[in-house]
Amino acid sequence: METPRTDRPMNVSRYLVTRLSDAGIGHAFGVPGDYTLDFLDHLLDSPIRWVGTCNELNAGYAADGYARLRGAGLAVVTYAVGGFSVLNAVAGAYAENVPLLVVSGAPSGRVRAAGALVHHLVGDFLLQADVFRRFTAATAFLSDAATAPAEIDRVLSAALAARLPGYIEIPMDLARTPCAAPGPLPSFVPPASDPAALAEAVAEAVERIDRAKSPVVLVGVEALRFGLAPAVLALVERIELPFATTTSSKAALPELHPQYVGLYQGVLSRPEVRRQVEESDCVLALGVKMTDWDTGMFTMGIDPSRMIRAGVRDVAIRSHTYPAVNLGDLVGALSAALTPRRYEESHPRQAVRPPAPVVPCAEAPLTAESFFRRLATFLDDSMTVVSDVSDVLCGASDLHVQEADRFLCQAYYCSIGWSVPAALGAALARPERRPVVLVGDGAFQMTAQEVSTLMREKTRAIVFVLDNDGYLIERLLHDDAAYNDVQRWRYAALPAVFGDGAVSFRVTTEGELEAALDAARVETEKVVFVHLALSGREPSAGLARLCAAYREKLAGRRG
Repeated sequence: METPRTDRPMNVSRYLVTRLSDAGIGHAFGVPGDYTLDFLDHLLDSPIRWVGTCNELNAGYAADGYARLRGAGLAVVTYAVGGFSVLNAVAGAYAENVPLLVVSGAPSGRVRAAGALVHHLVGDFLLQADVFRRFTAATAFLSDAATAPAEIDRVLSAALAARLPGYIEIPMDLARTPCAAPGPLPSFVPPASDPAALAEAVAEAVERIDRAKSPVVLVGVEALRFGLAPAVLALVERIELPFATTTSSKAALPELHPQYVGLYQGVLSRPEVRRQVEESDCVLALGVKMTDWDTGMFTMGIDPSRMIRAGVRDVAIRSHTYPAVNLGDLVGALSAALTPRRYEESHPRQAVRPPAPVVPCAEAPLTAESFFRRLATFLDDSMTVVSDVSDVLCGASDLHVQEADRFLCQAYYCSIGWSVPAALGAALARPERRPVVLVGDGAFQMTAQEVSTLMREKTRAIVFVLDNDGYLIERLLHDDAAYNDVQRWRYAALPAVFGDGAVSFRVTTEGELEAALDAARVETEKVVFVHLALSGREPSAGLARLCAAYREKLAGRRG
């Protein structure tokens, strides 16, 4: 990359690139188009590295995975055909509090004024920006170089403070237009708490927790997204309370920690986890979103009167609601005010232990359950698990991820195919860690082409495709109908089609899995692609629990 020159006059593109770099962004994912080329020229002449993806949707997913580990991600797309393609990724990031920033090119002001029917146009020229307003913390259509710097700062500040997507549309003729130089960095932090509300909330929470005999902390996804996991860890360690996580916040805190109870997901939890959380007389829920997946299809058995629910900007204790209380401020204040306990009195009832070694039966057909049981002993701290949804997420929920920040999933929006391009973003955000991708065959067919970018970028990813013959979760939850079928690809042959940079395996037995894992340990400079041709349509233990709970709930409704 050419070293950027500092003597060049400031223009709108250079200003935008500077602010994106200030936000901690080191990579941009996208697909070029004629409306973006002038901006991309400036991007290439900057510290931000361009990473071309196979399509714009995958660029959005990659930027999402990147943002979860780096604090913000960037997708660059062309007008309309690119913008509307990336929109599903932006919607997912909005649902899951991920600051995915989108920069889109647009036709010039002269073209807009003339009302010309240029390529990619849909309806009116402002339609795309209007659509993105529904999925972002802030949007900006840059129409004037004089106001562009303030507009750029406004969007980035709003998106990064709220941990939500932001959208900036830059017309072709404005990309090289001179503008003011950057001033002081805008604030990227959420607004502070109302002091009176914070003090009252802390006082009531402290009184409830200190009085409780068996309190427990439930760490939610908002604590993870807003960068509060270290502060929450300091809180639970100081007061020595046991803690649990949800699927969305899995590995927000280290799972090897002696105070870790386990993953709580309503009736889908392990029995000892469910008992400790649901029998607690005070559950301090920090940033927990009560989504269907995280609550085990709304089967949480926690008495609301025993909960202290702290969200990003409010706290609820019994019938009392305290607005304008920042979650980070609350965690810090509780850490200082609560009375520490003795670990011996409040430890997990059954400690979470690393999985026991697995002795494979070489000729035994591979199943989803035997795969996840073996994978649990293969993972180490140098890896980041990137899980898709459906059966792979059910199985991955039971994995023992020892260190914090080593597990990514989209457990709320649940867009299948997210994992493969998200792993690209994760690999570039944390190059010292090796992505381990878990994806079902149906989901993989959505975004399979991005394996080629994983190879081109030398990510060293390990990609496991669980081939269970189509959409297994729908077969088990509803009906084994033809709409759940997919074409059965020769998955292990795909990396060779994509070029050099990968080794691949087709696995049918436990012995063949061992050979693939042995190769993955040795082959650390290439993508390792493993097609798991599973025996039959047997689900993982996690999916079996989900289906049983779903059928029980459905029977209750019909009864």
